[in-house]
Amino acid sequence: MVKFRFLGIMILLLALPAIAVAYGGHDGLNCTGCHGIHNAKGDIIFAVEPNKKAINPVTRQPFTGTTALCLGCHETVEKGGLGIMAVSAVHSHPYGVTPSAKVATVPAVFLREGKLECVGCHDPHPSNPFYKYLRVDTAKGAKMQDFCALCHASKSSPKAVAEMKVFDSMDERKFTAPSAPAAPAAPKAAPAAPTKK
Repeated sequence: MVKFRFLGIMILLLALPAIAVAYGGHDGLNCTGCHGIHNAKGDIIFAVEPNKKAINPVTRQPFTGTTALCLGCHETVEKGGLGIMAVSAVHSHPYGVTPSAKVATVPAVFLREGKLECVGCHDPHPSNPFYKYLRVDTAKGAKMQDFCALCHASKSSPKAVAEMKVFDSMDERKFTAPSAPAAPAAPKAAPAAPTKK
């Protein structure tokens, strides 16, 4: 029995890398991996505790909003996250800040309440088919400069930028719910019996 259990564990350990590659980072999650309906721990019905420990290097304040949710997982344990693919606020694109017009002209679709947030550039929902959950198709990173040029226009050709389509699973206005089946018609009343005069 012990041999079979050991063999089963070994097969699982060998298969895990293949399973991890088959799915994107969030593909193995369902909605409640990030959102909680009855056990919310913050705005936007967060299921994980928003990160209140990581400090924005620009504002010197803790991150807020959806960025705090993302950093609940994607920050080191020492800085209040779960350590899952931790990002660095110092060594990555700025987030949790208001963009400077001298540096970028950011289309409104990429801003959240006037700020650059994680979900401005990334749509983390499993329905997003793009590389690293970016909101545009960068051909697995090969056309990253075109994505950057959406805000930093001098970095690419205007034609390439004009052809980019923004993926947005968070805008429910573009989706229509399936129609409910029509209610069955009420049965017709039987004709009234003729009355005798």
